[in-house]
Amino acid sequence: MGQSLQKIENFDIKTFQEDLIGWYIREKRDLPWRKDQDPYKVWVSEIMLQQTRVETVIPYFNNFIKKFPNVEALANADEEEVLKAWEGLGYYSRARNLHSAVKEVAAKYGGKLPDDPKQLGKLKGIGPYTKGAILSIAYNKPEPAVDGNVMRVLSRILLIEEDIAKPKTRRIFEEAAANLISKERPSDFNQALMELGAMVCTPTSPSCLLCPVQEHCLAFSEGLQEKLPVKTRSKSTKQVSIACAVLVQNNDLYIHKRPDTGLLANLWEFPNCEVRTNRIPKRIYLENFLREEYGVEAKLSELKGTIQHVFSHLTWNINVYFGKVCSDESMKELEKVFIKDIDRYAFPVPHQKIFALYKEKAAYK
Repeated sequence: MGQSLQKIENFDIKTFQEDLIGWYIREKRDLPWRKDQDPYKVWVSEIMLQQTRVETVIPYFNNFIKKFPNVEALANADEEEVLKAWEGLGYYSRARNLHSAVKEVAAKYGGKLPDDPKQLGKLKGIGPYTKGAILSIAYNKPEPAVDGNVMRVLSRILLIEEDIAKPKTRRIFEEAAANLISKERPSDFNQALMELGAMVCTPTSPSCLLCPVQEHCLAFSEGLQEKLPVKTRSKSTKQVSIACAVLVQNNDLYIHKRPDTGLLANLWEFPNCEVRTNRIPKRIYLENFLREEYGVEAKLSELKGTIQHVFSHLTWNINVYFGKVCSDESMKELEKVFIKDIDRYAFPVPHQKIFALYKEKAAYK
């Protein structure tokens, strides 16, 4: 055990557990996935909550469970239907991995999410944190569930000064969580840690005076809570210039389906391209691209607006143009769809914004 974790030897674990769980039972938020311990619902909620705020997830979760109430319903669903239900949540690989794993659970485990750590950990999209969350919350097994939220809390409680941005540091926090977790009430304990990080022990300006475990917090006793956790800054994101066309012919729109692997896989978008030169106006560059890549002759408008979308590793700066299709006799890799049917297709957020721009500026009805 490392130097930081030696502090646990003098730590009043039992009282810490009682204070934390007691606070959680009194103060916990009324969230839809907490109404029962259905492993499927816990699974869906944990996947949705990855890198997404609780307030954003709630309506998506309710809609998703209404549409796919159990493993069987989701396993039998078409991928297009699943992506449409996920539309707007982002990080769409989560939805595809969940859909794939649910099919395996239906085929291999009779529709029951396994409670064996090895079997559970082999399912697509279930990493160490999600595995621990499901086992503890749904099956009440004393498994640690350590994500960035929990690492922040434990870094302050135990005054752990290792850099949480380094992958090897996770092991330190997993050992700490394993030592602290309540063996009798692991579900409440893990959810209490998560709740504490969300409501009290926040990234900036933690509410230490309201903290139910303040007297246990080593960082607070040293006045270091604002300096923890230690986290090196990530590199700045790559800036990508994109030109995009909303193409119309009569009552049809032209859309493109992204590849089945990579960023935003299998989602629909308006035809677009990355612009890597300043020597040609973006509008002309895009007209040439549409002709060469998709076999479509189009006359584009002047710039109608710009959309910026930030991913974790890059930023899209999208210049949006409207266009009339002059000829599509040689068209390839584009689909023509009725404007009134566009809601049937799953688009990523930036392209939802592009269509909203079109509706606003093109007098769409």
